[in-house]
Amino acid sequence: MSSLNNILSIARKEGRTVLSEQESKIILKNESISITEPKLATSAKEAIEISEKIGFPVVLKISSNDITHKSDVGGVRVGLKYKDEINENFTGMLKQVKEQAPEAVIQGITVQPMAPPNGVEVIVGVTRDEQFGPVVMFGLGGIAVEILQDVSFRIAPLTDLDAEEMIKEIKGFRMLTGYRAYEPVDLESLKLLILKVSKLAMETEDLMEMDLNPVFAYANGVIAADARIILIDN
Repeated sequence: MSSLNNILSIARKEGRTVLSEQESKIILKNESISITEPKLATSAKEAIEISEKIGFPVVLKISSNDITHKSDVGGVRVGLKYKDEINENFTGMLKQVKEQAPEAVIQGITVQPMAPPNGVEVIVGVTRDEQFGPVVMFGLGGIAVEILQDVSFRIAPLTDLDAEEMIKEIKGFRMLTGYRAYEPVDLESLKLLILKVSKLAMETEDLMEMDLNPVFAYANGVIAADARIILIDN
């Protein structure tokens, strides 16, 4: 909890309600939620050095407290396998983001490992309702959540049965039990993730919204590839 309190304190002092991906993932990691861990680079050379340490392929993401949706401004590059790609994409990303969001203050670019292939993409989130408090959401990621809105909701705190029902009641549940090229995913790990998110939401009074998107679900475990936490605007 100390890391959580420190991060929230820093954000409040800086007048921010949106936590960075790095801050959000530190909080998740402290809750024993598996993440793709971002390392901040301030130069292409540093990004290459980080990539060599963590292993290729890697993902580059812009790091700015002023940019909430990184992909909308060209701030995400995935599947980079070589030094030359890192160098080219680091420079190109900075140029594109500065053109798309000229007023944004950029801290640098994070480097993180690619999530393993062949996972099923899901989303887990929280919104705080004025009447009911934290409401947890689960659904398939990608087009399923953006267009089909194939999601389920429960009011926190959740029980094991609540989490299990949330998973099973979405229309795309068959995707999680084995479909074509996809193996059945680890439903127990998925349920545990939902319960950890519920617990975190209940323990964090300042939390307004939380999105883990995408989360990749595998035959053995789950991993959050991106995360965003928004605080209540006091």
